Amino acid sequence: MNASIKLSWPERREFREVPVVYEDRHLLALDKPSQLLTSPDRYDPDRSNLMRLLHRDIARGAAWAAERGLTYLANAHRLDFETTGILLLAKDRPTLIALADQFGSEKPARTYAALVQGSPPENAFEVDARLAPHPGRPGLMRVDAKLGKKARTRFEVAERFSGYTLLQGRPFTCRTHQIRVHLRHAGYAAVGDACYGGRPLMLSRLKPGYRLKPGQEERPLIGRVALHAERLSVVHPATGESVTIHAPWPNDFKVSVKYLRRFAPGA
Repeated sequence: MNASIKLSWPERREFREVPVVYEDRHLLALDKPSQLLTSPDRYDPDRSNLMRLLHRDIARGAAWAAERGLTYLANAHRLDFETTGILLLAKDRPTLIALADQFGSEKPARTYAALVQGSPPENAFEVDARLAPHPGRPGLMRVDAKLGKKARTRFEVAERFSGYTLLQGRPFTCRTHQIRVHLRHAGYAAVGDACYGGRPLMLSRLKPGYRLKPGQEERPLIGRVALHAERLSVVHPATGESVTIHAPWPNDFKVSVKYLRRFAPGA
C-alpha cells in the first residue's frame, strides 16, 4: 500500500499528502500536518478537520480508502491544530474501544519534541498542575488548582541553545493543550505559540549581520507552535504486543534546529 494518503481538500481546492507512519489490519497511524484540526471544533463545527476529510474520502471510495477496504476509521486521541506528528486511528470499533481504554489509563508512552524559549536550569523536571478551560478565552486552557482536571507532564532537555531549548515532553495524562500550558506554567513558552506567550523564531534574531533584500518581508523559520508528536508506544489491541511508532520532524522544525545549532549554540 502507499506510504501516504492523498487527501482531498475541497474547501481549498487541493490535495494534501499525509504520510502513513504505521499500518496493519487494525491500526493506521498518520503524520498529521500543521494547520489542520484533528476532529470537529466545538466552537466552530464547520471548520475543516482531518477526520471529516478522511470520512468523506471513505464515503466516496477514494483510491487510498478503496485499496484498504476501509468502511470505518476513528481517532483514538487528538493533536492540536498547529501540532504535527503521530495521530493513531482505529480501523474497527473494538480496536477503538481498546485504545480509548489505554489513553484513559495513561498507558500509552508519548514523546513530543518541543522547541521553547528560555533555558531550564535542570536537565529534567515535571509539571503537575490541574488544567481547566479558560473562563475568558474560549478554546484556551489554564492552570486551575480548584476546578481543573489532573494533568502531569515530564520534560527532559534534549539540546540547549543560546536563549532556546529543545525539550522532550512526556505527558502522563491527555488534556487539551497540556504540554503547551504546562510549558507556560514552568516559564518556557513553546516557540511560535502566540496563545500562551510564545514568539515566532526569526533568523534575524539569530544570525549576526542579517540583512533582508529591499521590498522583502522576513518570514519566520517557524511561525506555528513548535511542537511535534514524534514517538508513541501502545499495547496492540489484537496481539497484546508493544508497538512503537515514530514520525520524523517536519521541515520547519528541522530547519529551525539547524539554524539554532549554527548561530545560537549552547554554552
